[in-house]
Amino acid sequence: MSAEEYAALPKTPANYVPLTPLSFLTRTVDLHPNREALIYGDRRYSWGDVGERTTRLASALANLGIGVGSTVSMLCPNTPEIFEAHFGVPMAGGVLNAINTRLDVDTVAYILDHSDAEVLITDTAFSDTVGAALAKVDRDITVIDIVDPAGPGGERLGELTYEEFLASGDPAYNWQMPEDEWQAHTLNYTSGSTGVPKGVVYHHRGSYLMSMGTVVGWGLGQPPVYLYTVPLFHCNGWGHAWTMALLSGTTVCIRDINAKNVFDSIADHGVTHFGGAPIILGMLVNATDDERRDFDHTVNAMTAGAPPPAAILKAVEEIGFDVMQVYGLTETYGHVSQCEWREDWDGLDADARADKKAWQGVTMPMNEELAVFDVETMKMVPRDGETQGEIFMRGNTVMKGYYKDAEATAKAFDGGWFHSGDGAVWRDHGYIQIKDRLKDVIISGGENVSSVEVENTLYKHPAVLAAGVVAKPDEKWGEVPMAFIELKPDAQATAEEIIAFCREHLAGFKTPKAVEFCELPKTSTGKIQKFVLREQARG
Repeated sequence: MSAEEYAALPKTPANYVPLTPLSFLTRTVDLHPNREALIYGDRRYSWGDVGERTTRLASALANLGIGVGSTVSMLCPNTPEIFEAHFGVPMAGGVLNAINTRLDVDTVAYILDHSDAEVLITDTAFSDTVGAALAKVDRDITVIDIVDPAGPGGERLGELTYEEFLASGDPAYNWQMPEDEWQAHTLNYTSGSTGVPKGVVYHHRGSYLMSMGTVVGWGLGQPPVYLYTVPLFHCNGWGHAWTMALLSGTTVCIRDINAKNVFDSIADHGVTHFGGAPIILGMLVNATDDERRDFDHTVNAMTAGAPPPAAILKAVEEIGFDVMQVYGLTETYGHVSQCEWREDWDGLDADARADKKAWQGVTMPMNEELAVFDVETMKMVPRDGETQGEIFMRGNTVMKGYYKDAEATAKAFDGGWFHSGDGAVWRDHGYIQIKDRLKDVIISGGENVSSVEVENTLYKHPAVLAAGVVAKPDEKWGEVPMAFIELKPDAQATAEEIIAFCREHLAGFKTPKAVEFCELPKTSTGKIQKFVLREQARG
């Protein structure tokens, strides 16, 4: 039978090689060794430099006994060291665990312990937190200190600095590609806002395909100049370090993410692309005159992390940015859907275009399938733009599972799909639009209120810089919308004015019944921490 003949053809090293983003680095180092790879302040590294430094890092780690399955943790802002670790750690066979730099002592200690970290590479700026966390871990972890002259300083915790550690490595070290593309590649912890954080395990295959899909989905040309505003500890910076290696691009690192540094990077280095949460876009829109710089080219921005207000999308495009909304989770390596622009939207006015761009979009090329399900019936909802359900997805850029948590892994994959926990409607051509995290839906008098819809209205008020809407307990209605608002500098507004503004644009049951002005609590990626706001509303 022909089927038997086909099946008999062997899988050999000549026709089957495990997929890994490490192959991007070997090609680019060979092809463009002198092309600029990294810019950070006064430091400049070519791709040849990156190749040597990552090889030295892999060698030095191997000398410490790091091999397949060993966890190497890292606590560091977006500097060259963490970029290099995204190659050097897996080159040694290890699993990179990049830790959120804003976490408290107990959470850092939990991650170091739970991840089975053997080595910790840490910037001295976080020595107070790291030192206290290490004291809570009941085993020895080798510490390597990053001493950054551009940083604020801090106490040394290890015997070697990062540069001394690299110097101990062999630049001719014969590192090996993974034998299996399913091999663990990185370990990323969720925020833990509803309990202890879960360890999300990525594999080499997923990281490789994530880069390939980003190139196609974002329409990246060669060679881009990419500004790293997404923290590299967040979904491994959406995998863009590996994508830049694939394209032989240039990455600009900045330690402190603020409007001035972003505008300076664009003007000084010709940045063509960057990624960030909607709060980053709002920061640019509301930048002062002394923070802004002129630039003569369009900058492509990828935004994710929370549904972006249409008002922000419209405003940021007016100052020279072309924004693409994407959507994903830590469990999906970052973005797996994109709001791909359609030709039949070209004639829309600016407001309508911004509304369309605020959709989370269709599945990206590296993801297999994206759908909206009724969680009660476990059937797909109609594509009518009205029926709400939960976003489910499946594909090669979904995590291996949760580290040391088989029960949570099985629950997340129930029915053969990954359950996102995000509520959305489904539209023609497969476009999804998030209405809320399921836990954020406000049920007022039996009516569902989308906090995202209320927030979008608030962002249209000229005094509002940032807004978060959550449920406030109410004796009559069960719960009602409450708005927490951060005002623009020098702007003024009263609660009564805000409520009246919303009443002009929203149904009465959707209008906030209480308003509080404050600086909103945010994650390191600029995402508003609604669990904190919910606690305040209950209080």
